[in-house]
Amino acid sequence: MPTNAPPFSPMTKVRPTPAERMRLHRKRQRQGLQCVRILLHVTDIDGLVRLGLLQDDQRTDAVALQAAVLGLVYRETERDV
Repeated sequence: MPTNAPPFSPMTKVRPTPAERMRLHRKRQRQGLQCVRILLHVTDIDGLVRLGLLQDDQRTDAVALQAAVLGLVYRETERDV
């Protein structure tokens, strides 16, 4: 009997439960971390490439963008990574 539900695939994201999200939030809070989402304009990404914090082929890679922005923050605040 066919169903309207899409088939499960390994690429399907499993959303954490509210309790799991709260646990992770409290863990980050204890570690002194805060999660911040920011919008980057294409010119901001160009600047990260020009500064050598991001490679040109990583412009759409979220993990690489995060590392580049953190590198800029650490550099400007003189914090060792």
